[in-house]
This record gives sequence, C-alpha cells and structure tokens, in this order.
Amino acid sequence: MKKSLLATLSVAAALAVTGCAAPSDSAVVYKRGQLQQPQTVEFGQVVSVQNVKVEGEKNPLLTMGGTAIGGVAGSSIGGGKGSAIGAIAGAMIGGLASESIQQGAGTKNALEVTVRLDRDGRMISVVQEGDLPLVAGQRVRILTGAGTMRVVPM
Repeated sequence: MKKSLLATLSVAAALAVTGCAAPSDSAVVYKRGQLQQPQTVEFGQVVSVQNVKVEGEKNPLLTMGGTAIGGVAGSSIGGGKGSAIGAIAGAMIGGLASESIQQGAGTKNALEVTVRLDRDGRMISVVQEGDLPLVAGQRVRILTGAGTMRVVPM
C-alpha cells in the first residue's frame, strides 16, 4: 500500500511540475512560431485602461493526478466495500479539488486597453498582461500578426 501511494504521489508531483507552466499573454513575450513573421503596425491613443482577470486553464493530466491521489487516499479508509466506496468518493473529491486549484492558481491580472486608431478613428480593445505601463492619453503602437494583437508604448 505504501509503495502504491508513494508511486501515485511521485507521478502527481511530476505532472504538477510539468503541467503548471502557463503560456504568457504579455505584449513583450513572443512565441517561437511568431519569430520572423511580419506584423502590421498601426498607431493610436489609449482611451481607457481597465483591470480585468484572466481565468486559469485546466490541465486534464493534473486533474487525473488529483483523481488518482484521491482514489488511493480514499481506498485506505475502511475495508472491503468501505474501501471501494472510499476510493470512489476520494477520486471524485480529488478530481474536483484538482480542477478548482488549477483554475484559481492560473487566474491572473490583466489589462483591457481601449485604443482609438489614428488611421480611421476606429476603436479597438485588447486584453493583455498588465506588465507594460499604459494610461489613458498615451500614444501607442498596435502590432497585429501571427494571430495576436499587442498594444505597446511608443
């Protein structure tokens, strides 16, 4: 029993370490596939900046790990049928707890930046990480390409 619990905990720890790396939504971080790709550059002025939250994503591997740990822990309760019921209940609780922790841990602060474009006066809104100082009235560049749009200070 101790060996199976130790093995389950080891697998869960490995999944947690490898599965928690969240992709960046920063305006200054580029993915490898975005390198050497053309981007359209427009200019504008920030109209407003609002604080928002970006919800965390759930990783199915971490959820399975939580389910396995919960099942193993629950199976140690009671004996016979009690052990089976404990395993089922533990697996359900472990899976739900794992999902809840992932979503809460992955939630991050971001900015919704509304910009009036110089070219045609059109207004756009972009949500990105709040790692760049942006304020209403500030002149900015809007970079569009490779499936992303970024607002960066001039």
